Amino acid sequence: MVKEKQNKIFEIESIIGESKAIKQIQKQIIEVAGTDATVLVTGQTGTGKNLVVEAIHTLSLRKERTLISVNCAAIPEGLIESELFGHEKGAFTGANERRIGKFQIADGSTIFLDEIGDMNYNLQSKILTVLQEKKFTRIGGNTSINIDVRVIAATNHSLEDLVKKGKFRSDLYYRLNVYQIYVPPLCERIEDIEILTKFFIDKYSKIMNKKITGITKSALKKLKNYKFPGNVRELENIIQRAVIISKSKVITDENIVIQTKRNNDIYDIFADNYFMPLDQLEKKYILQILKKTDWKIYGEGGAAKILNLHPNTLR
Repeated sequence: MVKEKQNKIFEIESIIGESKAIKQIQKQIIEVAGTDATVLVTGQTGTGKNLVVEAIHTLSLRKERTLISVNCAAIPEGLIESELFGHEKGAFTGANERRIGKFQIADGSTIFLDEIGDMNYNLQSKILTVLQEKKFTRIGGNTSINIDVRVIAATNHSLEDLVKKGKFRSDLYYRLNVYQIYVPPLCERIEDIEILTKFFIDKYSKIMNKKITGITKSALKKLKNYKFPGNVRELENIIQRAVIISKSKVITDENIVIQTKRNNDIYDIFADNYFMPLDQLEKKYILQILKKTDWKIYGEGGAAKILNLHPNTLR
């Protein structure tokens, strides 16, 4: 039993930290991973919710199958149902062939519904049906497809508040919230900043082939005094930048560049999602342009012209 527990701890070492909060999360992951229970992972953007989901799947009985991820906020409202459930040939204009949805692809595995709080209200009822009956129907189809899928969802919203506002189905919320794991913001676990900082210094020193061995006490204090609205993702970006500009073997105060004022338009558009991988930023920006043009792709004032993309490429 001791050996088994050690292996499990080793497998979740990507959840880095020494705080009580992180140790609790590691305990919860081990507790729920071996079951088929639906899990709801909550917390602010950039806290590492996706790592928690990956750890749960890695320790589950479904680990031999690929974890299927869907970002509900990154897919246009008119396309997400097809993305999740697939469609039959001829189901709608442009449906030139049958498409297999992510739920069917995830059969026998786990599907991760990221940013579930941004899902269209009408589509939520279909997710509820899948959870309750373990089956669905493709768009344009008339045959039910049975599936064996574990669902893990994540959100940076308060689903309770969305339920009160009538924007999220209460029955779906209760179905998702069988087992909840809350990932606290970095400002609530300051004791983890040092170990995370050292991890990122080591990571990016190797990537950039630089021999940086540590960080000065004053630079570390500067990090600990900062509130990190972008959480762990923001800390990683700050350390990556510090490694790039460092001229010595240790990170100093001068290398720690914290942008406390962000008045540019890009930040206004992305708000607390500013610190995210480039491909996600691109998706978010394209979606913002599409919304501002009322989903007009072609012609004058269309999104393709604004983005300087061929309409077919954008589509």
